[in-house]
Amino acid sequence: MTKSSLAFIAVLIGLAMPASGAGLSDPFGTDAVTPPRPSPQYAGRLGDAPCAREIPAAPLTAIDAVDLTLCNNPQTREVWAAARYQAAQVGVAEAAWLPNPDGRLGASRLQNDQRYYNSNSAALTLSWLVFDSGARSANGENARQLLAAAAASQDSAVQSLFLSALQAFYFAQATRAAVVSTTEAERAAREGFNAAESRYNVGVATPADRLLAQTALSQATLTRIKAEGEARNALGALANVMGFPAGQSLALVQPPAALPDAGFQREVAALIAEAEVRRPDLKAAEAQVKAAQAGVDVVQAQGRPSVSLSAGPTWAEVDRGSLNGGLIGVTVNVPIFTGFDTTYRVRAAEAQVDLKAAQLDRLRNQVALDVWKAYQSLTTANQSLKTTVDLVASAEQSERVALGRYKAGVGTVLDLLTAQSALAGARLQRIQAALDWFVYRATLAQAVGALDYTLLQPAAEGRP
Repeated sequence: MTKSSLAFIAVLIGLAMPASGAGLSDPFGTDAVTPPRPSPQYAGRLGDAPCAREIPAAPLTAIDAVDLTLCNNPQTREVWAAARYQAAQVGVAEAAWLPNPDGRLGASRLQNDQRYYNSNSAALTLSWLVFDSGARSANGENARQLLAAAAASQDSAVQSLFLSALQAFYFAQATRAAVVSTTEAERAAREGFNAAESRYNVGVATPADRLLAQTALSQATLTRIKAEGEARNALGALANVMGFPAGQSLALVQPPAALPDAGFQREVAALIAEAEVRRPDLKAAEAQVKAAQAGVDVVQAQGRPSVSLSAGPTWAEVDRGSLNGGLIGVTVNVPIFTGFDTTYRVRAAEAQVDLKAAQLDRLRNQVALDVWKAYQSLTTANQSLKTTVDLVASAEQSERVALGRYKAGVGTVLDLLTAQSALAGARLQRIQAALDWFVYRATLAQAVGALDYTLLQPAAEGRP
């Protein structure tokens, strides 16, 4: 084999080796169009907030819960991987515009008339699709729209996780408050039982009074035990959404002593209109429709003519004789009959457009319903929050009067138990009303597509 032949083969081998240079790792700049990895900063967190991986030593706040969820929940990795995949598909679509070099090496040993001959060959062919009836352009548009859909889906997933973190945190706080409330109710029931027992021991109360008081105490104890179990489950759910084992030890900040400002002045029609502009899942669905429309163009172009150019040198050596040459050619591909394959593929692609368009319309209706229901729920929570303040105040006064009257011997044990039960229920209703207000405020913000860290700032209290 001659030196020139060896050099030619070396060139082919070099072309076949994958490029490792940094400049060729992303020649089409897909990293620039890939959305950032979900993080607190991605969700609108201001200031220097590196991704939190460990539970803080201080009691957990709502912001801490969201930070940890966005950093550690596996769903954030899922949606980011999906976005990176679609970004790579944009690169695949762009690569279709470049010529394709193809190198081939061959070696064989031939036998003829008891003689053996060595045969070696090499070829380098450069193929370039110069015309494809718009297939590559349509495929590129399809890839870009799918990337836009993936990015919007990532935004939607981030807001959903944001809401899940807040729901879990507020529920955990509410269950802790319920434990405190049921413990206080148990204490009051025990005080009532002690009063009934004292009156029974001195003969001024009936056995029925004592049994009623004892039953009320047992019921209060059972309610407290159930509340403690719910609190443990709530902490486990919070740990899970933050990406930690359910048994992770958690300490939460105390709920605010004062009830939140329940003022809320927004028109529901304006919120629905805002949601139609801001909801990321709507943006994803719109991009899916555009991608499907581009898919129709891809299929139609595949059934039309295409033109390719090819050129390159060749070398062959047989029994120490060599032959160097080259090839150049033009290939015109004109589909004539494909068994109606193209016809039905076009029909399928057009049906896909109709499907995506129908899904988009259905989602628009669902978005309007989501905003409407969240708005009405928040309105109800506002009213309930204000009413429970008066309810608890009147129930506390009623319980104090009933206990005093019973100790003084002018009230019945049934009056006392009724007042204690009403007070316990009123306190739990206030806890539930506060929980509903926080949750529905966040739910409305997510329904509008505006759920971010501004909701957790004091200045944002009362606004979705």
